[in-house]
Amino acid sequence: MITIRHMKASELDRIGEIDRSEHVTQEYSYRRGSLERRTVNVMVPTWSRSGDHEHSVQGKVHAWQPILDQGGTLVGGFDADTLAGFAIYQPHLAEQMANLSVLHVSRSYRRKGIGSLLTEEVARLARADGARHLYVSATPSGPTVEFYRSHGFEPTNEPNEALFALEPNDIHMILEL
Repeated sequence: MITIRHMKASELDRIGEIDRSEHVTQEYSYRRGSLERRTVNVMVPTWSRSGDHEHSVQGKVHAWQPILDQGGTLVGGFDADTLAGFAIYQPHLAEQMANLSVLHVSRSYRRKGIGSLLTEEVARLARADGARHLYVSATPSGPTVEFYRSHGFEPTNEPNEALFALEPNDIHMILEL
């Protein structure tokens, strides 16, 4: 049974328990107001456990710690003591808009409802903070974009400038709360 709980910021390094690897065969782009899908063949590895670079556990901790330091919430999905997935919630991205900054579910736990539970908890937090919209900058992989669309997120023609500058190839989406 999966349980959802708010984690302490000091537990952020537990993200190393997540196997984020996947084989991506479909990818989306957003052009002129419409989603376009194309076939790709990309192997996404899990995060490196050594070093402090963009694709290492330590690099991700350094990138995401400021969100938690500025009032964000780390939410974990647990199978007993095993971290099966996590999300990072950022309140107040813009007026009446919160951000689902990060969502990852470990490979062996995908398609079991954990991502949905984490997304629902982030949406609940956003509503409690008075947000009317929840933003996500989604990795353009087919399963990721389709997951968010199945939860009511829609691509936006007005992406957050700072997040778009960080991830111009992502699909920037908003959920009306």
